[in-house]
Amino acid sequence: MRSYLFTSESVSEGHPDKVADRISDSIVDAYLAKDPLSRVAVETMVTTNRIILAGEVRGHPSIDNKVLEEVARAAVKDIGYEQEGFHWKNAKFQSYVHAQSADIAMGVDSSSNKDEGAGDQGIMFGYACRETDTLMPAPLKYSHDILESLAIARKSGAIKGLQPDSKSQITLLYENGQPVRATSIVVSTQHDEDFTGSELREYVRTHVEKVMPSGWMCPDEEFYVNPTGQFIIGGPDGDTGLTGRKIIVDTYGGAAPHGGGAFSGKDPTKVDRSAAYMARYLAKNVVAAGLGDKCTIQLAYAIGVSKPLSVYVDLHGTGKIDEEKLSIVLQERVDMSPRGIREHLGLSKAIYAQSAAYGHFGRIPGADGSFSWEKTDIADDLKEACA
Repeated sequence: MRSYLFTSESVSEGHPDKVADRISDSIVDAYLAKDPLSRVAVETMVTTNRIILAGEVRGHPSIDNKVLEEVARAAVKDIGYEQEGFHWKNAKFQSYVHAQSADIAMGVDSSSNKDEGAGDQGIMFGYACRETDTLMPAPLKYSHDILESLAIARKSGAIKGLQPDSKSQITLLYENGQPVRATSIVVSTQHDEDFTGSELREYVRTHVEKVMPSGWMCPDEEFYVNPTGQFIIGGPDGDTGLTGRKIIVDTYGGAAPHGGGAFSGKDPTKVDRSAAYMARYLAKNVVAAGLGDKCTIQLAYAIGVSKPLSVYVDLHGTGKIDEEKLSIVLQERVDMSPRGIREHLGLSKAIYAQSAAYGHFGRIPGADGSFSWEKTDIADDLKEACA
């Protein structure tokens, strides 16, 4: 279609599922800070004044249940939950974390006659496009940005009355394949009882207008703030949260395929996480190199096997190079084994808690090694190789 509408959503760090993601990734960081070769797969469930962990780990023995509880409570405190129904200090805590399966360890660990294998089978996708300066789909980027702007204001004390749980959704009009303006914007944000109605709506509008490009604001009748009327009961007290339930929010907002695996709570030997990061890194560098305006890359792995089973490239009809040749060039330039990915992107660091909200992609690479998969440091090499 030459003209169409496309919608993406985001949820804030205070959304119940994101609270669970944040706790799980904080635990991953705690293990990697003690031992970069730790194996971690930890799931979190949060509900009314309760935090429950379950999973499999292999790491430094100093990280016991007491440490896990401290890490979980610190994550909830940083998000900002001090509510009667969910409080970082008062919530009951339970842990069912145990040792990693010996069978999995045997397949994943390197040995004298084999390289480190993938932590599981699966398919992972990466995507990049020219809709925004971060090479991310526009509806998702602006949905993230609205919620992050509100969170910064809430946590800095610039506004009183907002609570941590919030959601956003943006519908954009596309013409000739490019976004031109919003047709509707939805923001639902948890709030104090006396901060509601037109006052809240106009405050949210200031953040939306700050984020959206000039001239992109939707008609006033299509701007919805807390369309149910009020949003006082929220967070894990209002809805149970689980790790890994916001995989589309975490990636491309539905603009690209998804392999189905979540990221949070997993160490970088799990290709669900590391190979998805590599696929985004490759796709972003392809677009940054000018080899296409849009790029989807699929990687596939088998548990215990180091090499990818396939490397698929789709430039969506925008390519300046044959896609089969590009797949070969990418495999020649980058080691896509689990070990190669981890070393190339520097993933064995405590860098994951900050990725648990507002998307794993489209972020700014940090001096601490965070979001290294957002660098475009091989774009020139790819351009030269494909000349």
